[in-house]
Amino acid sequence: MDQVTRTPAPCLSTGAAEPDPTTLRWVEECLGKGAEVRMVRPLAGGSAHANHALLVESRSGSAHRLVLRRWTYREPVSARRPHGSEFSPEREIAALALLAGCEIPTPALVAADPAGAYCDVPALLITRLGGHPPRPSPDDLPEYLIQLAAALLPVHALNGASTMPPYVPHNRLEVRLPPRHALRPGLWERAYEVAARPAPEAPVRFVHRDYHADNTLWSFGKLTGVVDWSDASSGPVAIDIARMRRGLALRYGPSVADHFLATFDQVSGGYPHDPYWDVRSLLDLLPEEDGRVMDEAHVPLYEDYLSRLLPDC
Repeated sequence: MDQVTRTPAPCLSTGAAEPDPTTLRWVEECLGKGAEVRMVRPLAGGSAHANHALLVESRSGSAHRLVLRRWTYREPVSARRPHGSEFSPEREIAALALLAGCEIPTPALVAADPAGAYCDVPALLITRLGGHPPRPSPDDLPEYLIQLAAALLPVHALNGASTMPPYVPHNRLEVRLPPRHALRPGLWERAYEVAARPAPEAPVRFVHRDYHADNTLWSFGKLTGVVDWSDASSGPVAIDIARMRRGLALRYGPSVADHFLATFDQVSGGYPHDPYWDVRSLLDLLPEEDGRVMDEAHVPLYEDYLSRLLPDC
């Protein structure tokens, strides 16, 4: 432990607290007698976890590139999300077990302390995939969308979806308020009306539930992995399509979100998408709370996207 290198990250959420010595000792014990943590580096992104890249050297001298995922909320997560009691290490453990048979690269579980019995908080130790968050140029976008769409096919084809918690919307519509910075509150009222309808019927599949570009890794223009399976669920494939479309609409505009939908339709051999799910995905951002407010600059972009969805609903 004397030679651990701790590398700061320039921009991290407040939840990314450093793992304590007891937690690092647990990591070493998981890798076998004589293993030593040589490097601890916080990873940017994520709001429910503190994620740290670790380099662990085994007694034989082998280097292990791992990620330590820790559930750092001190207050009940259920206070933040209605389905929070299911947002747990056990849920991700179950997802990673199913994904062990998936052809796309996903992290593998190395060790788990879901109750926080050995670590400072509940934690998982998983393999670290190579690659970086996506940074496509405009010319690269068509190929980028093809790979994002194609990666979902083996995920949705996995057996065992029924072992995962069912999809539950983050916003259960008890509170129907527009964003604080809404320019077109009437749009959001219409969105709530659409969301209050019965959900379209669709087969239940294994779904990521939070499939967006920043949960993918890339190297030299190739997708190298899909990460963050803490929200994995059983539900319609439309949930993953809508979540990706929401992120693409914000980052690149609604036309790119539409291009992704058309691309998924092509690679899947035909896919009828109901915009109900896109509306639902947008409303997952609401209602706002003191610690979770929609970025003011994002509101008109989301409203532009929403205005394109509602005529089809």
